[in-house]
Amino acid sequence: MGRLLCLLFASAGGICRAQIPFGVCQPRFRTEVTAEPIESSYRIAPGGLTGLLRAGQPADIMLSGFGFNQSGGGLMFHHNSGLATDGTRLLLADRGNNRVLIWSRLPEANEPPDVVLGQPDLDSNDSGEGRHQLNWPIAVATDGVRIVVADTFNDRLLIWNSFPAQNGAPADFEIRIPWPWGVWTNGQKLVATSTGTGVALIWNTFPSRENQPHDIRLRAGGMFGTPRTITSNGQFLMIGDHNARATEIGQGNYVWKRFPETEDTPYDFFLTDPMDERYAWMQGDFLPDGRLAVLGSTLHLWNTAPAGAADKPAVSIRAFSFSGGDGSSAVAAGNRLFISGANGNRVLVYRSFPDNAEQTPDFALGSPDLCTNTLDANFLITNPVPSSNGKSLFVSSDFDRRLYVWKRLPDESGVRPDLVYHLPEPAWQNALWQDTLALAGARTVVVWRNLPLEGQRPDVILRERIGSVQLRELRGVAYDGRFFYLSDFGAGRVYVWEGIPTANSEPKFSLAADRPTRLHSDGTWLLVVRTEGQQIQAYRVDSLSADARPQSIGGPGRFNLPEHAIVSSGKLFVADTVFNRVHVWNRMEDAIAGRDADLLLGSPDRRTQTRQNGLFWPGGLSFDGSYLWVGEFKFSGRLLRYSVQPGAPLNGTFFGTNPSLAPAATAHIPESRPGRATFW
Repeated sequence: MGRLLCLLFASAGGICRAQIPFGVCQPRFRTEVTAEPIESSYRIAPGGLTGLLRAGQPADIMLSGFGFNQSGGGLMFHHNSGLATDGTRLLLADRGNNRVLIWSRLPEANEPPDVVLGQPDLDSNDSGEGRHQLNWPIAVATDGVRIVVADTFNDRLLIWNSFPAQNGAPADFEIRIPWPWGVWTNGQKLVATSTGTGVALIWNTFPSRENQPHDIRLRAGGMFGTPRTITSNGQFLMIGDHNARATEIGQGNYVWKRFPETEDTPYDFFLTDPMDERYAWMQGDFLPDGRLAVLGSTLHLWNTAPAGAADKPAVSIRAFSFSGGDGSSAVAAGNRLFISGANGNRVLVYRSFPDNAEQTPDFALGSPDLCTNTLDANFLITNPVPSSNGKSLFVSSDFDRRLYVWKRLPDESGVRPDLVYHLPEPAWQNALWQDTLALAGARTVVVWRNLPLEGQRPDVILRERIGSVQLRELRGVAYDGRFFYLSDFGAGRVYVWEGIPTANSEPKFSLAADRPTRLHSDGTWLLVVRTEGQQIQAYRVDSLSADARPQSIGGPGRFNLPEHAIVSSGKLFVADTVFNRVHVWNRMEDAIAGRDADLLLGSPDRRTQTRQNGLFWPGGLSFDGSYLWVGEFKFSGRLLRYSVQPGAPLNGTFFGTNPSLAPAATAHIPESRPGRATFW
């Protein structure tokens, strides 16, 4: 269905079917809405609580995970990313678990690691800022003596001068870099990408002291957007970029055929994935015989380093879906090839280098077999968007193409849903009103007139168009019993129907909105989120018309890419996504008047934290009067519950001149923009 769905296929860990034949482990996207019952048991939460939320209060339970500070064990990865090896040992950056895993010898099967960095043991996963802690490490590199880790959300490289023998050993020193993503070293040179500032940095001799300055800065002639991964053999250099300016596609690899020796050496050519030029970028390693193996839409092998953009690989694996994605990698050790497939949540291993398109891996680390995705098997949800009516909980995911249903509200962490619906299209948002539940995303709308608690099929499925409205890129849906609303990001409109539309229904009117995303209506207010505009637009429902003008809340500096806003019982909640906090106003009118929120949830200093009292990109909200549910977007995936506290006072720390609410520069994370398809 065109470029958008092709990108969304890739973002879900797959490959566009039009370009690559079906193979082993290829995700099977459903053409119909189907329900799968799940064996589940959990303690049920009491409803009808009274009180208020407290500023900075910790969450009390977590779904889409094993529990607070619980990784699930040494072989339970969470969107694993960079690999490194010295030919004897294997290292893996397990970013969602805030750790680096080390196998003291190359694993022969699905064997647990021997040492962990960033955590005291293999069962913990809290983020932290100490030299013995990590916060979402993306990449790891080694020369066989030293270890370098890109500690991304701590804005630093951590360097160990020797291999630690104990868990949680602190690094020897650090080098501060804004949002480092890729690292590479051969023991002589060190290269790192600073995604936060759009440059790659080269040290001509390996650093030996704290914050040692780099020798060379690369900007790719000003064409870098957000440089990511690094592939090199010390002579050839390839850097992946998620927002490359060298092409309108925006993604691919800059290549230097000779290792740069001067400041801002121009790149030689720009290389895209040979089977799907729109599939992100590639990363890999040189084999001992000089061949280049890289993971992109699939695994590609060149007999020698490509000399130009038109050079095609000798082998591209067509028989297997590696479920790569944002941050995946490959490294060679001896005759083995290890492939970190982030979206598949496993490391795939070839015992001998592949030499034909049908060759599949021999075994997996972090999975019982080649195809089991332990994220799915353990109900770890990517981009959870919750809705609760105080009795049941519904959670949709655009990335997973699923709707998760807890028939009763759970009162303990880590429990499985009762039901999972598999969807044919990604659902960006859901809307719950009394007994009606609606989903919308891409070009599809799905509606149940009675809550889907028993696996029943939807009552309404609308695809491609509604009446004369051509659906282009749905990002939001709302329903308040009177009006049904859809936001179309591609059309720049919010369409409004009286009642739930049928295939031939014409909207009553539409509202002009610049790149609108999620919606919410309580029957009094309609909220339209403009994520890229850093604001929430609020309309009075009783005066809605095509000419209605909204009240604006927030703006640049106050919010950073807010993804969701809801109004409930006169209170306003805003997910301030990249500032890692939720704003709560006890009176909607105060927010409209420009007053500071009455309280904040998350870290007051806006730091990203996967801790019980922190937040990591909150993106979905629901409040039923007793519980606030917060789903975290893209790089975390936790679903957190906050309970109102009896007699909770408003905390004055978060009023007036609180510096954490003062205007500030937008965070340096342009690729976080939800408006573009993610290869997470």
